[in-house]
Amino acid sequence: MIGRRSHAPDVARGDRAEERRLPTGLDSRVAAHSLAALLLIGALMGSLNLLVDGVLREGAPRWAYAVTMVLLFALAAHLAIRGRVGQAHTFVLVLLGDVIYLVVVLCIEDPLRYATPLMLLFPALAGAWFLPLRPLCVHMLATTGICLAALWPSYDNAVGLVVQAGVSAGTLNAAAMGVYLLRQRVQRLLEATETLSHQDSLTGLYNRRYLVEQAPRMWRQARRDGVQLSAMVLDLDHFKRLNDEFGHAVGDSVLRAVATSLTGAVRPADLLARTGGEELVVLGSVGVVAEGRRLAERLRVAVAQARSDDGHAVTASVGLAVARPVEGEDPVAALWRLIDRADAAMYVAKRGGRDRVALADRPRSRTGHAESSTWQRGHAPASAPSPRAVGSAEL
Repeated sequence: MIGRRSHAPDVARGDRAEERRLPTGLDSRVAAHSLAALLLIGALMGSLNLLVDGVLREGAPRWAYAVTMVLLFALAAHLAIRGRVGQAHTFVLVLLGDVIYLVVVLCIEDPLRYATPLMLLFPALAGAWFLPLRPLCVHMLATTGICLAALWPSYDNAVGLVVQAGVSAGTLNAAAMGVYLLRQRVQRLLEATETLSHQDSLTGLYNRRYLVEQAPRMWRQARRDGVQLSAMVLDLDHFKRLNDEFGHAVGDSVLRAVATSLTGAVRPADLLARTGGEELVVLGSVGVVAEGRRLAERLRVAVAQARSDDGHAVTASVGLAVARPVEGEDPVAALWRLIDRADAAMYVAKRGGRDRVALADRPRSRTGHAESSTWQRGHAPASAPSPRAVGSAEL
């Protein structure tokens, strides 16, 4: 999952599965409670006809009508208690609403007076708000057929029947399509807002907020896979001098070039974010520390090779820290402890001559001894001050 676009396979598969399970664009709980409320309103309004004389046909039609109202109450209660509904169930409920209207028409003495096609507005709006386009189109065809079937007994003239059914179905379907298009617009705005809240506006990379949100997922993934989590903090060398000498526009251009170069250098499942100023963070899983070292060195080279449109370039000091997730710890707090260690290692790289990678010491064990040393690599002269050389111990 890189800075500009997520490529993590497990996340992508989970998103697609979620889209199949839930009503498009809405939380399952909200959908269930909304449909339950519509069913309850329909049942309450329909039950009033049982109290008014002359509305329902006597005998079997009256009993069928009463059973239908009881069914609506039962469905409303079931959805409210269950608290969730899938996309397929939503589609069935919407079609059931059309069928219930047809049953109501057959049980009423004067359908044109007491059961106009306007009653289909409930399932029409529910379908428009909760269903994707293809099921919605199927429902719109069903609405047209239900209107024809419901109005058939009330018209002797075929032309009048077709005109009235066409007007009723056309009005209902136009309203449904309008609501659907409105929902699509709202969803796009919400997605754009979410994207803006997760992205750095200058570089297009993820920001600090997204880093915090992804911490629990990355921590769980590392524990599940039995690997370690690595954090690399990159700080651009002499970036303030670049801004002072050439201006902030040049600095911004260099930052964008570095972001583009790093995006191509990180692995698909890594998370690349700009946390502020000229500092960037890369999170990813590694099997051994050597893997993290190779990635950190690749990122250092990627920064050095980046060029702005005006040909300006910078180098980066990189701090690397690795940790194995522990069950029961707070993922966000643990993540920032890991980043703090990488940040400290980055300053070691700065003191060591810049344009190099430094590996952080592991947290001290209960005996009080560090379990590894600091490692660096770069192009500074041999006389440059360096941290302690690393031995053969691995994290």
